[in-house]
Amino acid sequence: MIKLLWRFFMLLALAIGFGWLADRPGHVTINWLGREIEMSVVVSVAVLLTAILALLFLWNMVRQLWRSPRAAREFWRFRKQRKGYESLSKGIIAAGAGDAQAAARHAATAGNALSDEPLVNILAAQAAQLKGDKENVRRIFEEMAKSPETELFGLRGLFAEARAAGDLVAALKHAEKALALNPRLPWASTAVLQVQSARKSWEAAALTLEQQGRAGLLDKDVAKRKRAALLTAEALRLEDTDKAKAFDLADKAHGLDPSLVPAAAVLARLQIVKGNSRRATKLLRATFEKSPHPELAELMGRCDGPEDAEARFERVRDGVGAVDNNLEAAVALARAAIPAQRFDVAREALGHHISHQPQARVCALMALVEEAADDKGRSREWLARAIHAPRDPMWVSDGVANTRWQPVSPVTGEIVSCDWKVPYDMLPGDDQDFLQNASRKSIATAGPEVETSKTQSLPPLPDDPGITDSDA
Repeated sequence: MIKLLWRFFMLLALAIGFGWLADRPGHVTINWLGREIEMSVVVSVAVLLTAILALLFLWNMVRQLWRSPRAAREFWRFRKQRKGYESLSKGIIAAGAGDAQAAARHAATAGNALSDEPLVNILAAQAAQLKGDKENVRRIFEEMAKSPETELFGLRGLFAEARAAGDLVAALKHAEKALALNPRLPWASTAVLQVQSARKSWEAAALTLEQQGRAGLLDKDVAKRKRAALLTAEALRLEDTDKAKAFDLADKAHGLDPSLVPAAAVLARLQIVKGNSRRATKLLRATFEKSPHPELAELMGRCDGPEDAEARFERVRDGVGAVDNNLEAAVALARAAIPAQRFDVAREALGHHISHQPQARVCALMALVEEAADDKGRSREWLARAIHAPRDPMWVSDGVANTRWQPVSPVTGEIVSCDWKVPYDMLPGDDQDFLQNASRKSIATAGPEVETSKTQSLPPLPDDPGITDSDA
């Protein structure tokens, strides 16, 4: 529209100009080479404009002829690039569809036409992966890692290949290099954390989690809980060999997550070793109030040294608090009361939790109480109930039950919460043997703690870095 208006105004200006000249007649005489040329002013202006237009046309023709070789080269280069981008597009679609042969063919065509296009290397790597050519894949990623534009992509590809091959050292090296280039890179940070967790470098993994929290890659509260779990795992590993460092790590973990039972247990044990029984008792009571657990109650009974069963019972009763609405407190009190011959207290504590489907450990403890009361019939009745009773709680991580707490998932290797609860994924066929063994062991030992857990075999681990079978 603007061009049309511009042309209209140009024609209007010419018309006005020629009209103005027509109203003012005159003659123009040219003497040149002995000849005299005479014409009106209007004609002379028209001839002059025509000459200018002819010169411009000739100049444009000469310029086009002069530039024609370069224009031809640019035209063929454009056609080649267009063909290359068409092949690149078709190759990406073929790779997405899983057609390895078509993807490789289009990648070769695109590579010939687009030598400097980073997407060509990506397509070539995908085609090689579809064909299973690991050597070629690694070579392509190594070339990409040498270019600043594709270095991070190449490092990620090298990391994935190294992890798939089980080379955790090389995988960690590539991930750390990528993380150094970009500290806010989520995959690199997560990859470093996965490899560190797989290698059980708990302290280094905790530092990586701290960096993730500072970089905003992870919620700060989540980062604190996960760091506490990793520091606790390291404290457990060092508890027998380096008590000073284990104490510092457990103290830091307990500060990050006061409800974490293993951290409080390690810290309390080390406090007891140091002779700080009062601090250990205070710590255990505070943690038991947040997260009731049998290990905490058992440690309460040992806070003041190897005294008699009555003294341990008193300490446990003072530490666990009310038992009316707290099953763990009731079980802990009953376990401490039975060796102290306080069967009435054990019966009363468990009585709050036997009205509706009591757990196997409750049934086993009631059998001990009835046996102590010399009521063999009721004791056998409780043992029979224990066989069909609901499961006892265990440490459950990613749906997998275990007798030991662990900081990472046995399924994925990720850092996940390990909760003390009833394992719903245990096989129904295993329940009877499990509960029978637990009940028999409870009667045989009659000790302060009734063992009611069993070790469930874990499923095979995936290729992604995780923990080994021996750690489950």
